[in-house]
Amino acid sequence: MDILASIILAGHFSLLLLLCFYGAHRVHLSILAKRLYKPKAPKYHFDELPIVTVQLPVFNEKFVVERLINTIAALDYPSDKLQIQILDDSTDETKDLIAEKVAFHKESGVWIDHIHRTDRRGFKAGALAEAMHLVKGEFIAIFDADFVPNTDLLTRAIHHLADPAVGMVQTRWEHLNRDFSLLTRAQAIMLDAHFVIEQVARDQSGAFFNFNGTAGIWRKIAIEDAGGWQADTITEDLDLSYRAQLKGWKFSYLRDIGCPSELPVNMNAFKSQQHRWAKGAIEVMKKMLVTIWKAPISKGKKIEATLHLTSNLSYMLMLIDSLLFLLPSIFIAGQDRLALALWIDLPLFALATLSHLFFFMMGQKLFFGRVLDKLIYLPLLMAIAIGLSINNGRAVLEALFGHRSAFVRTPKLGDAAIDKTATPKQQTTYASVISRWGDMIEMALGLFYAVFLGLAVYNELWMVIPFLTIFTAGFFFAGTESIKERVGERIRLRRT
Repeated sequence: MDILASIILAGHFSLLLLLCFYGAHRVHLSILAKRLYKPKAPKYHFDELPIVTVQLPVFNEKFVVERLINTIAALDYPSDKLQIQILDDSTDETKDLIAEKVAFHKESGVWIDHIHRTDRRGFKAGALAEAMHLVKGEFIAIFDADFVPNTDLLTRAIHHLADPAVGMVQTRWEHLNRDFSLLTRAQAIMLDAHFVIEQVARDQSGAFFNFNGTAGIWRKIAIEDAGGWQADTITEDLDLSYRAQLKGWKFSYLRDIGCPSELPVNMNAFKSQQHRWAKGAIEVMKKMLVTIWKAPISKGKKIEATLHLTSNLSYMLMLIDSLLFLLPSIFIAGQDRLALALWIDLPLFALATLSHLFFFMMGQKLFFGRVLDKLIYLPLLMAIAIGLSINNGRAVLEALFGHRSAFVRTPKLGDAAIDKTATPKQQTTYASVISRWGDMIEMALGLFYAVFLGLAVYNELWMVIPFLTIFTAGFFFAGTESIKERVGERIRLRRT
């Protein structure tokens, strides 16, 4: 029994140390972003504005595609210098909506084309790659279907590409519906930290950072020089970003230019998006990590790139600890275990969790200049992070073992994602792509942790009760929300 207890404690503490390491890295990025950030002005300006091709990859986006096309057609950029391509893989009525809108805007003199594919080979990367030979612009701006760029985005951002060494500029995501629900508020805080801390810190410290798949502008020859869009991972944006920077192209992050977008309003849609991002990042890690370490770049860039590409492993570490080590380690009896909990377990667990919460709150501080009104969301952020460990941990394992999966779009709902009075049909639309077994495992773990929470209360283990409460709430929240949405969708379909 002593040997088994030692193995359990060693496994638990080892995983906590690794989680602390990734947490400490996020604190490091937070400090860098606060210390290094300076507003950017273009180094050069174009004497004459260049031709820009705007590419809009869409797939079954009937709720937002008209808004998207109207928004892009209204961009404040010379009409003879603005080529618009709708890269349409749709299999529903979206195709007809696009055709009508394109015809309307063509009559108004807009340079716009509808490129429809009859298959989704390569998914988004395939659509972007196949349209490259039709691109007339020296630069390519890309917007996903739920983005609503301000009319001056191109005119503000394009001059940053007048520097011939710059291959891509990325703007900051904003959120049209951040106040729609607790879930969207939590997502907004998480994404704010990425765009206000991670992107800023990596950009202004000279490290590699990534194009976010949308709301950015590429130099066409940078894409071609890096080998073009490739579909061997499901995060083609991250993959191309690293290949281009390894070719010597510079990237520039424009924190002060925001681009409004839509957050998923349903748990299943959120899980689908998170699954794709986590899995794709590990796929890119497998594809690029050896190349990065062989490249003639500084060791600092190599280390930061490694931490960036491996960061999603933390979900797998959290999942393994939750399933195998955490509970047994808590209930190992004896005074020695109590001492370990007080002097090692509790501090490590606090560092592993508080470092991430510091990261999220620092993002709010740097962006909004205040943080006190966001503190109430800390328990929710912790619960969501823990609740996602099943979903994202599975994504990491799939990537590590080479399990291929389709690119699953995140559903965009347009007005229904902003207005709570929208029709039930719109509100209940979501991506039914996450395994129902995942929901059941989340519920089972919620029940499992609830039992041990009761045991902790009974045995007066007060120091572990807050952590068990967060784990219980996190798994229950993720599982119950997903199941509730599935049941609601099934009822809606029966009524229609």
